This record gives sequence, C-alpha cells and structure tokens, in this order.
Amino acid sequence: MEKIAIIVGNGDLPVKFLESAKEYGIDPYPIGLFNTVSNNIKSHHNYVEMNIGEMKKILLYLLTNNIKKIVMLGKVEKKLIFENLFLDEIGKELFKKMPDKKDETLLFGVISLFRLNGIKVLPQNYLMKDILFSNKIYTKIIPNNNENKTIKIGIEGAKALTVIDAGQCVVCKDNSIITLEGIEGTDKTIERAYEYAGKDCILVKMARPQQDMRVDIPAIGLDTVKKIISIGGRGIVAEANRMLFIDQEESIKLANDNNIFIIGVKV
Repeated sequence: MEKIAIIVGNGDLPVKFLESAKEYGIDPYPIGLFNTVSNNIKSHHNYVEMNIGEMKKILLYLLTNNIKKIVMLGKVEKKLIFENLFLDEIGKELFKKMPDKKDETLLFGVISLFRLNGIKVLPQNYLMKDILFSNKIYTKIIPNNNENKTIKIGIEGAKALTVIDAGQCVVCKDNSIITLEGIEGTDKTIERAYEYAGKDCILVKMARPQQDMRVDIPAIGLDTVKKIISIGGRGIVAEANRMLFIDQEESIKLANDNNIFIIGVKV
C-alpha cells in the first residue's frame, strides 16, 4: 500500500484528504503541527504531532517509515508558527539561509529540504481534483452592478497584496477597499471590515501571481461563509482554477439560505 504523509494545519481540508486517501487505498501518515488540528485527524491510527521547526525529527520520521511523498494541507497561520516555534539544529540552519521570513520563502525552504532528502511534495489538490473553484456563480444570489464595480476594485487590491506576499484577501464595500489581510488571517480581516464599514461587505480572495499548487493554496470553506454571514456580508469572490473551495455543497446551501453570493472568477 502506498504511503503518503500529510503535514497537517488547522481546518477541514486534511480531513477531506484522509477520506480521499481511503477511497484510493493509500495509507496516510498525518503529522499535526498544532494541538488545535481537527479531532478527526488526531484520532487517526498513524497520527503524530511535531513542531514545524523540528525538521530533523520530521525527516527521520519520514525516512524511517519509508515515506517518499507528502502533501501539506490545512491552515498554517504565521502567528501560530512564531508563538510556538521550536528550532532544532536543522531548523536553525534552514532559517539562517532564508533571505526573508515571507510565507512563500518559509514554505519553499521547507520544500527544498524535503526534496534534498528524496521526499516529493505533492499538489494540495492531489486526489481531490474537483475541489478547485470554477469560473462561475455558485449561488442563486448574484451581485448588482455597483457590487460588480466593487468586486473589480477588490480583485485589483487583492492581486496587489499577493505580489508583495503580505496577504491574499481584501474586504471591500461601495467601490472602496475597507481592510487588507496581514499576519492576522482572513477571519480577523473580515471582523475589522465590519468594525469600519458595517454590513454588506464583500470578501475578495486571490492566489499569488506564481501560485505553487503544492503549498498554501488559498481556500474558501464553510467557516468563511459563516464568518461573512455573521457580519451581514454580501458575498465572497475567489479566483477560479487557483483556489480551493472546501465543503462546496454545504457552503452553497448556507449562502443561498442567507442571501449571499459565492463567485469564482478567472483573472
């Protein structure tokens, strides 16, 4: 039976992979990065928990178990990494060689280390081909003309933000960008927008200019839909073919029930 390790962050995406792996007859080895990962992951018989800075320990675990492929899934918030970071000798050496501490730099540093040890990092949509956003409107609700203008401005803003790798989403309203994502993540960005502008805000989330499908693909799922509903938001816009749409059926139903739109756009 083929073995694939999962570097597990927060959220439900790693759970989806476990379900797909079972269907394909693959033996998954989840490696949790945080104590807050899903209980469905923790209950797996192969589950172990390690710190992302313990690179020697992770590599030894993979090589000892003859695991040659991994997939990196789930939300890895930068603040959580630095709050709980423990660096072993390999982790320290890796960090020293990095020119900066941007998300992309950190991730590709880790990937390079895996590759040097003969371990292949798979695309995040591996075994889950239908999970990417398509270029379409998913909901019964559609934006009006003014909202379409706002969305266009939001796309421009989010794309500019990804160029400097500072974040991947903006929240906008009435032809203006209200908040930009930073280290705090999408949920806090949405909450700040409500504080500044109240109801009817629109979340726009885009991929990086050179988005690598192996790491940190931006995602929208049920939790994001619930967050937009909680602030009385109008809708969610995501980049088609380059972003993950998790819990699609449940998310679309919840959006329709609460009169918000979900759109995938090709940029």
